[in-house]
Amino acid sequence: MKTEKAIIAIKGMTCASCAATIEKVLKKMAGIKDVKVNFATEKMSVEYEQNIISLPEMNEVIKRFGYEMNLDLEKYPGSLDKDLRHLQQNDKGFGSSDVYSKKDGFPKTPECKISAGQNKPGIRYGLSGVDAERIKAEKEAQLRKQRNKVEFVLPFALAVFAFMMWEIAAAGNARVPAFFIPHELYSVFLLIISSAVLFWIGQPFLKGIGNFIRFRTANMDTLVGIGTVSAYIYSAVVVLFPQLRNMLNLPDVHYFDVTIVVIGFIYFGKYLEARSKLKTGEAIEKLLNLQAKTAVVLRNGKELELPVEELVLDDIVIVKPGGKIPVDGIIIEGISSIDESMVTGESIPVDKKEGDKVTGGTINGHGAFKFRAKRIGQDTLLAQIIRMVEEAQGSRAPVQKLVDRISSVFVPVVLGIAVVALIIWLAAGSQFMQFNQAFRYGLLSFVGVLIIACPCALGLATPTAIIVGVGKGALNGLLIKNAESLEKLHKINTLVLDKTGTITKGKPEVTDFILYDSEDNTDKYKSNALEILASLEKNSEHPLAGAIVAKAAEKDLKLLKINNFKNFEGKGVKGDLNGITYYAGNTKLMDDIKIKYSDKLLEKITFQGKTPVFFAGNGKLIAVAAIADKLKDNSKAVIKKIQGLGIRIVLLSGDNKNTAEYIGSQAEINEVFSEVLPQDKAEKIKELQASGLKVAMAGDGVNDAPALAQADVGIAMSTGTDVAIESADITILAGDISKIPQAILLSRQTMSTIKQNLFWAFIYNIIGIPLAAGLFYPIWGILLNPVFAGLAMAFSSVSVVSNSLRLKFTKLVR
Repeated sequence: MKTEKAIIAIKGMTCASCAATIEKVLKKMAGIKDVKVNFATEKMSVEYEQNIISLPEMNEVIKRFGYEMNLDLEKYPGSLDKDLRHLQQNDKGFGSSDVYSKKDGFPKTPECKISAGQNKPGIRYGLSGVDAERIKAEKEAQLRKQRNKVEFVLPFALAVFAFMMWEIAAAGNARVPAFFIPHELYSVFLLIISSAVLFWIGQPFLKGIGNFIRFRTANMDTLVGIGTVSAYIYSAVVVLFPQLRNMLNLPDVHYFDVTIVVIGFIYFGKYLEARSKLKTGEAIEKLLNLQAKTAVVLRNGKELELPVEELVLDDIVIVKPGGKIPVDGIIIEGISSIDESMVTGESIPVDKKEGDKVTGGTINGHGAFKFRAKRIGQDTLLAQIIRMVEEAQGSRAPVQKLVDRISSVFVPVVLGIAVVALIIWLAAGSQFMQFNQAFRYGLLSFVGVLIIACPCALGLATPTAIIVGVGKGALNGLLIKNAESLEKLHKINTLVLDKTGTITKGKPEVTDFILYDSEDNTDKYKSNALEILASLEKNSEHPLAGAIVAKAAEKDLKLLKINNFKNFEGKGVKGDLNGITYYAGNTKLMDDIKIKYSDKLLEKITFQGKTPVFFAGNGKLIAVAAIADKLKDNSKAVIKKIQGLGIRIVLLSGDNKNTAEYIGSQAEINEVFSEVLPQDKAEKIKELQASGLKVAMAGDGVNDAPALAQADVGIAMSTGTDVAIESADITILAGDISKIPQAILLSRQTMSTIKQNLFWAFIYNIIGIPLAAGLFYPIWGILLNPVFAGLAMAFSSVSVVSNSLRLKFTKLVR
């Protein structure tokens, strides 16, 4: 059965309980494989069998509970190439028209564009199948509506709150004069204002009550709605029906001010929360903004400027100096240097020439070039990064599981506590005070408990920190696969480093070129020897041969034509030049042709972790090239930083003991495992884990794949241009080892923020709910006014989001 994955925006959620409700409802439906709803991002990730159920059918179900999918912004991850393979080019060519499908019941959903310019079908879609500007505009429009309501209600809420404070002060201090406003006039004024506030500003809360009655589902809006409506109805009875009030022996006290101030403060808090949540997603927005809007392509000999969505595979794209590269491809003409910092985090521009790969979203330097488009739309590296970041931001850390369990029962439990508090006040309170006073306190407790309880703070504690943390990582060249990887990374105490390409450059270089027993030690003679050796080695495909040819190119030496070239498998090569036969290879080749060499020199070279290439001619040894994979310039300093974080470093290498230990000593790594084959690296990780260590492994992600998978956290070091970025828990795009301590610090900072958020969210509810219920009244005479409960509730959510936003400004260096 074919399964489909989709990420969909959800409307109508107000707290973590809403997310739990949607999950619970959808998981009961046939064909749903997995569903995760994230309150912080307001999105749902769903995996489903499309032959059993469709997105519109899911939407109809959750609509009954007061929520709705934003199907206009629905996203289908992955390439659409497979959907077009059935299209065949006809004699007239394809027309320049949109192709539509009714996939999942969406009529006229644009999926591709047929390019008339090249007579071939091409994928036409944005980076991640979603219009970022449209999402942002929709959220900003919603925010403006909220702000308009805030501007109406907040002045009244503040004025009424100030009046309440004055009344309290005047009642407790004879020096504070009381306001001389007729009680009846002030009561009618508050009735009018509270009616407007409740039935206009408080619509979401009234809707929460309606959903509770209709579907037996409750959320934060339900709690606030029941509390404020209870206060409003009681106050209306007291003010409008004085005879009924007297008959029931109710005190001549109303709570319209509670309705006004609570709704005003909470709505203002929701506005601040929405504005802050919008800021948590800025990383995705910045990544999307890297995409070029247009591209200059060469079609039928003409330069055309087209929207980037209309590019097709194999288009020839022209990039001018300072221009933004629109998609991924390979340079076919020209040279330049490219700033890849915005994608890989690498600050130094990278030189590019014909045959090199370029990445969409990067900035061209002073040169101009043409390249062939090889990856477009959702297949580009930038699109993969955005998709991975978005999925990671929507994922859940293991620490969230406890919060999810609490959130799923939080609202019903709070409703129960509120009712119990009211009953206890009526039953027990009337034993110690008049019934009307006990009823008044009971009502205040009932309303206070409903209003102060805040599932939002709990629901936002983890995801907001994950969103900011993952986004910050992406902007610094760190791709984090999911929240679980981020949580695990902060627990690691051992880091295993693969040698090649991780702490070394991953490319053999000639470190020394030593003339052997030569009377002529001039630079000219040395250059001539290197020139002949490189001319011989240019015919070989061995990596060491490439290092020698590169050394000659570095010195601008001209390569000569070699005759009668022959390769000796596992030993070396030979060839003729000007009537002389030259040989280049290892000791086995030298022994075969009876060339003498110094064992002392050989030992010295190999002890330093270098590989010797002997160069002989005319029956004698001419020179020795010492070749090594050198340490990266910053490896030693970075390893010291990682050790300073309290992490044990282990070096893993397939090299011989001398080479591995020499590299280890250069990098100041004491623990070195040598001669470890790729298939045995995972076993070494297991051995470390068996001793109780939490192990992270950093490697190139190719022959290290089993070890990366075995490690608690796998860190893939990549160049950022040709990598399967989903193959590791964390991918370092620039291949820069200095990003490893940054990733560790980011993980620790994020988890510290989550713990702070959860601590305050739990403490707030643990203290606030009993306080509002009147538990401390018999001891200290303290009973929390619902107005202060509303203020505290609004503050709790805002404080959690604000604390998470602090992550954006923390430094990833120590």
